[in-house]
Amino acid sequence: MKVVGGKVKKPGKRGRKPAKIDLKAKLERSRQSARECRARKKLRYQYLEELVSSRERAICALREELEMVRKSYKQWCMAMDQGKIPSEIKALLTGEEQNKSQQNSSRHMKAGKTDANSNSCEYSTWESLSLEE
Repeated sequence: MKVVGGKVKKPGKRGRKPAKIDLKAKLERSRQSARECRARKKLRYQYLEELVSSRERAICALREELEMVRKSYKQWCMAMDQGKIPSEIKALLTGEEQNKSQQNSSRHMKAGKTDANSNSCEYSTWESLSLEE
């Protein structure tokens, strides 16, 4: 630092200061930037609106499916309360019994061998039911 005439001057570039930026050009750049910002914002909102509407459609479809399943289960429960077993459940139960007997027979045939699929989870009995009326 240098002291000149009682004032401290910082070392820096010598010469003229750069000319002031043209005010009109600066305003035009600012306007253009604002236009681009508004366009990006508009696109973002359009995307979000489409996303929300697609999710709402998916929710409606799931609600309708849930209502169908609820009605089916309610009908099956009412039938079982009356001592009747719905045909879908009978078919499922007989199919499971056949699968279990087939699995047991195949396990006995493969005595001593390990089956990689024997530890896998089985599907829930309700998943394989026909839910449509």
